[in-house]
Amino acid sequence: MIEIRPATPDDYDTIGELTVDVYVDGGFVSDTSAYVDRLRDTATRAEQAEVVVAVAGDEIVGSLTIAEPGTPFADVAEAGELEFRMLAVAPAARGKGVGSALVKHVLDAAYDRGLARVVISTEADMVDARRIYDRNDFVPAPQRDWEPAPGVPLTVLVREFV
Repeated sequence: MIEIRPATPDDYDTIGELTVDVYVDGGFVSDTSAYVDRLRDTATRAEQAEVVVAVAGDEIVGSLTIAEPGTPFADVAEAGELEFRMLAVAPAARGKGVGSALVKHVLDAAYDRGLARVVISTEADMVDARRIYDRNDFVPAPQRDWEPAPGVPLTVLVREFV
């Protein structure tokens, strides 16, 4: 069984290392990128956004960050939206519903807050994550695509609540 819960300070180091490992080993971020420090700094993320973990047994097997519009970790969220970022699932836990459980948690949180949409920025190479987004009815919003740095194109996906 997968439990989704808020991260605690005792979790921060594990979350940071998991996130860095997933992004660097997956080839999404160079290990020399300044973004690695942002991925590792879970304490700051938890101060400025919501960080949740997926736990199986007593092991953290996944995490993501949820941001409200206008906050430091919201890159694309607008009024009426909730954004999530930094989805990371341990390689040994992939294919076991961890990523889907984390995304469902965000969708439920947005719905419970009466918001209209959930948004995510993703890279074309994030194929496994994209399958989760597709299964949860996220659709591209090409007019909102952006580049956080030159040569790093991000696709914005939106999940509307009808």
